[in-house]
Amino acid sequence: MIRLIRTISTRSVLYAKGTIDRSRVPAVNEEDLEEMFVKGHGPGGSAVNTTSNCVVLKHRPTGIVVKCHSSRWLDVNRKTARELLLTKLDNMINGEMSVENQMKSLEEKKSSNMDRKKRKLRELKEKWKERENIK
Repeated sequence: MIRLIRTISTRSVLYAKGTIDRSRVPAVNEEDLEEMFVKGHGPGGSAVNTTSNCVVLKHRPTGIVVKCHSSRWLDVNRKTARELLLTKLDNMINGEMSVENQMKSLEEKKSSNMDRKKRKLRELKEKWKERENIK
């Protein structure tokens, strides 16, 4: 059984290290995956139209399908498709406790704390201006 773990950005790791519960991330068996390689689409000219580097990944038990053509390299697209599938599967199974939603709530908390600090500093500055009779 292969356990895929979603990589997260370095910025998220710095403040969220140890606070995100990754124990609920589902395990994905390679036997449960159906992988197809198709020709890409979009900008890139004839190189896109001739190479089959777009990955379509289907999780058989749930029917979730992911299509990835973010890179010109097949190996990168395969890895990215698995990460996307794992994220979708985690969101479907765990809902509010999925890694993505936990990170989103941490971002919201951080943002609200920063807003609160800015508001407090603004109020202190206004009070100081009133005391000093500065307009």
